[in-house]
Amino acid sequence: MNTLMKWMAAVGLLLATIAPAAAADLLMVRVDKLFPEAMAQLQSAISSRGYTVTRLQEVNENLERRDFKSDMYRVVYFGKYEEVKRATASHPTLIPFLPLNITIFAEGDQTIVVASHPQALRRLFPDATLKPLFERWEKDVVAIMDDVREGK
Repeated sequence: MNTLMKWMAAVGLLLATIAPAAAADLLMVRVDKLFPEAMAQLQSAISSRGYTVTRLQEVNENLERRDFKSDMYRVVYFGKYEEVKRATASHPTLIPFLPLNITIFAEGDQTIVVASHPQALRRLFPDATLKPLFERWEKDVVAIMDDVREGK
């Protein structure tokens, strides 16, 4: 199975586990900016909070093969290496959910930015020792999305 299919299956599985509250588990902003400008702001907002962008995954070609048209479509993976290493060492079941990611795609002359809400991780991993980490991720992801929306 190719990488996109695996990724789509993982996202589908995650959404299926939280389906009753799916809308509450997504953070989304629509910005009146072209994709390149919004993408630059997204990467800057991620870096300004001490995260490293670990991967930019292009999915345009795979989507086009399935008749989904988009000018630009990327998944931006990011994290803090030591933090992810510590969290997954004590909770290896977190591995499929990390690093954090944000999806960004063009829709005409606007750009849409979407992320899974870190609250979903708190429900999937109720261990109290992870709560402060998930709360910080929530704060940071919301701030990143706000920065992109506000053009910072």
